[in-house]
Amino acid sequence: MKKIVAVAIGGIFLGLSVSWIGMVSPVLARGASEKTYVGSQACMECHEVEYENFTLYAKKATSYDSVIKMKKGLSGAEIKECYACHTTGYGQPGGFVSMEETPHLRDAGCEVCHGPGSLHLQTEDPDDILANLSMDNCLTCHNSERVGAFNFKPLLHGGAH
Repeated sequence: MKKIVAVAIGGIFLGLSVSWIGMVSPVLARGASEKTYVGSQACMECHEVEYENFTLYAKKATSYDSVIKMKKGLSGAEIKECYACHTTGYGQPGGFVSMEETPHLRDAGCEVCHGPGSLHLQTEDPDDILANLSMDNCLTCHNSERVGAFNFKPLLHGGAH
């Protein structure tokens, strides 16, 4: 059971979804104009099997670890270029900012593929999130500039969920 509490932050009305386990997640209040990122743990309550498979099998569930491994010798600007694909929502409203401000978005989580989840978390309407993904959804990060740098094996149709 969830309870929604209204809060205004930075001129945007948000709600706080408090689940039965006491976890607090930001969600958009009805009528707000932007969906925001809530982090993969917010998906866990309703999508247990998918969340467990994602955290166990998808490399992107720990993608920030790659940034840490590669950051030696990179400038701050070069490291930030990694955030677009190795974190959730970097450069987008409510997306990853830094480990200090948004640690719950540190890896490439559910919302990298499915889009910001705040509205879906609030309404639980499947139409409020991207559900039917294709390889085109992967091309933002998995494109010809990057694919040569690692062995890309998409888990779109098996493994991640």
